[in-house]
Amino acid sequence: MPKYLIKAKYEADGAKGLIKEGGTGRRAAVTKATEALGGKLESFYYAFGEDDAYLVVDMPDQVSGLALSLSVNATGAVRLQTIPLITCEEIDAASHKAVSYRAPGA
Repeated sequence: MPKYLIKAKYEADGAKGLIKEGGTGRRAAVTKATEALGGKLESFYYAFGEDDAYLVVDMPDQVSGLALSLSVNATGAVRLQTIPLITCEEIDAASHKAVSYRAPGA
């Protein structure tokens, strides 16, 4: 199942909702949305800094991962950056594929 790292940044209304519902309330909402798409929330952490939260989710396919990201971003309360995570085995498989490529100017 594809795995994604999600970086979340709360906008003002999202931060107000977070204060009202708490961290566990938001985790429950994300769990429900993820599971409704056939996925699983693996981890959910809040942080200081440029991003407010980091999540790791398993989704059944890329379309479901995109659907989750689009739906959350469309609210305007939270801005997500969804990053596909690649396994070591996938890197191994990619490194063994023959690619015919010519560098610019070569």
